[in-house]
Amino acid sequence: MGTSDASSVASGRLANSPISLFLMTNTFETGGSERQFAILANSLSPDLFHLHLGCVNRRGPFAADFPDVPEFRLGGSLYGWKSIRTRLDLSRLLRQNHVQIAHAFEFYTSLILVPAARLARVPVVIGSFRQLGDLLTPAQFRVQVAAFRWCHAVICNSHAGAERLAENGISRDKLFVIGNALLPEAFAIAPPALPRRPGVLRVGMVARMNAGYKNHSGFLRIAARIHQQLPDVEFLLAGDGPLRPDFEREAQTLGLGNRVIFLGDRRDIPGVLASMDVAVLTSDSEGLSNVILEAMAAGLPVVAYNVGGNGELVNDERGALIAAGDENEFAVAVQKLLDQPALRKQQGANARRFAEETFSLGRVRRSYEELYATLLEKKGLRIPAAT
Repeated sequence: MGTSDASSVASGRLANSPISLFLMTNTFETGGSERQFAILANSLSPDLFHLHLGCVNRRGPFAADFPDVPEFRLGGSLYGWKSIRTRLDLSRLLRQNHVQIAHAFEFYTSLILVPAARLARVPVVIGSFRQLGDLLTPAQFRVQVAAFRWCHAVICNSHAGAERLAENGISRDKLFVIGNALLPEAFAIAPPALPRRPGVLRVGMVARMNAGYKNHSGFLRIAARIHQQLPDVEFLLAGDGPLRPDFEREAQTLGLGNRVIFLGDRRDIPGVLASMDVAVLTSDSEGLSNVILEAMAAGLPVVAYNVGGNGELVNDERGALIAAGDENEFAVAVQKLLDQPALRKQQGANARRFAEETFSLGRVRRSYEELYATLLEKKGLRIPAAT
């Protein structure tokens, strides 16, 4: 199991030989996988790659940035005639564009692109594993693992994810860990979206309100514990979704009143993070959390549960990693940071430095470029010089 390190080798090796690369996403929503797809698609050098893109459904806020991406829709069943026809159409497109590398970014795209690419005899077929599989049904996880067996490589964004696949029979030789990329603006100093008020500290979380595993209820219970000791602390929740009314009622029931501020769906995340003193993540399942990475890039200490890849990001030098479900210890760790401004400052600086050194866009992009080139070379392919 290896990590593709940043290197200048790819640039020198491929400078005059663009690779025909096909990337596929499910949608253009604001989820972590979709955002990483958009970042990679927009950052790969056209001198190195002749890029082709595809999606299952061209919906979501990022769709406007990719107006010409073709859709490959599924039918009501992954195994129905429409889905089979979609794979045949996609296979034809891959052959027409002489695609050398096909890279699927999510669960559904793996089930479409992987068989289509193998049918088209694409030399290198890559899957992605960006969660832990615990949010899928057992049947879905099994079929995803089956698709990965057809891949020449599977890129995981966390070592925890790679280990889960290895435990389920995927060869470690085809597992590669490349973390999520942070855009330069994640490190920029942003003005607070909520003006600072003297004497008021803020604890915040960024998470969509569309799934129970994000555990907003746990956040609110922890907030209520802290509120009993530090009544002036404000709690920020950035994100929206169908569960929001439930959380608003829960905040009132817990006696938090106006101490919890629901910010809704935000596009100014750096400004939201600049409004906080401590960032937290109470979710029960994570691959490699973009929320944690962005908070670290903004210079915030982070308190999170020890689930998935969180332990690869958070430690006692950059915040606190808490045993899953221990709400009392979580509240104690947050309160310790609120009580000690020097500790907050030092851990925030450590977090920012770690994020910059490990997950900057340039480093992650070069990791992908190096891996793509290496996989082609393993197939014994020499890339023709550009004419």
